[in-house]
Amino acid sequence: MISIVIPSLNKLPYTRRCLDSLLLTTGAEFEFVIVDNGSTDGTAEYLLDFRRRTAAAGIPTTVLFNDRNVGACTARNQAIGLCRGSEIAFLDNDIVLRDRRWLAVLREALYSDDRIAMVTPKLLFPFPPYNIEHVGIAISPNGRVGYPGRNAPKDDPAYSTRCELQGSASACILVKRAVLDEVGGFDEVYNPVQFEDLDLEYRMKACGYILVYEPAVEMYHFENVTTDNTPGLNFKYQTVKNLLEFKRRYQAVFSQEGGPADETLAWEELPKRRIEEIGELEVRD
Repeated sequence: MISIVIPSLNKLPYTRRCLDSLLLTTGAEFEFVIVDNGSTDGTAEYLLDFRRRTAAAGIPTTVLFNDRNVGACTARNQAIGLCRGSEIAFLDNDIVLRDRRWLAVLREALYSDDRIAMVTPKLLFPFPPYNIEHVGIAISPNGRVGYPGRNAPKDDPAYSTRCELQGSASACILVKRAVLDEVGGFDEVYNPVQFEDLDLEYRMKACGYILVYEPAVEMYHFENVTTDNTPGLNFKYQTVKNLLEFKRRYQAVFSQEGGPADETLAWEELPKRRIEEIGELEVRD
């Protein structure tokens, strides 16, 4: 069994579309472990109904309700303690399924080499022309973070080959449970969010594991929805604060990894689409 972990905090339209789309998954046995961080917009009621529906469909679903926002790191760690799977898929609640066999294909890639601890798919913007949002994360020798493939065509040959990564955002990743047990979960010093995924991945790499991008799987991702307008979250401050902590811990590592130069990692601001503007999305078998 594979455990699918999803934290939620409001953003009900996205959570609904995410979870309902994941019910189209085929080719793998899975369970849901959902942790809600004090939603007040009807998400709790939806999750209770979702649990009833999945139970009727024979899909185990655990929902944990926190009475406040305990942070993404803590919520995911809570979920890990409830997971029964030998692999854990961590998803943000703004992911939407594109490939029905996403779990099966990612799991096959995960076990293609004993050194692999984590795999991530190709993430696409959920609107025409469905360009790439990003394929993993690149880090310059100075610690600047960038998103390879951003806004490239989804079939760009440069992003069509399985490869090793420096890191990956945790919007959609599949991880071996045994590796999590070895290196530990998400460090809660990064609460509520930002750089907790890279910190976990660099601990994996310190133990000799590698991180892999699998282009055979594509998933849709609504960019920056999870943290947008979260009450009490100063996102820019949190990003800088946690980046400094990440650099303090791993500067000696990423400075020697041969990552791209700073100037190649400039952020490109792109138009966004609200979920209300998104119609039916292609689902591939």
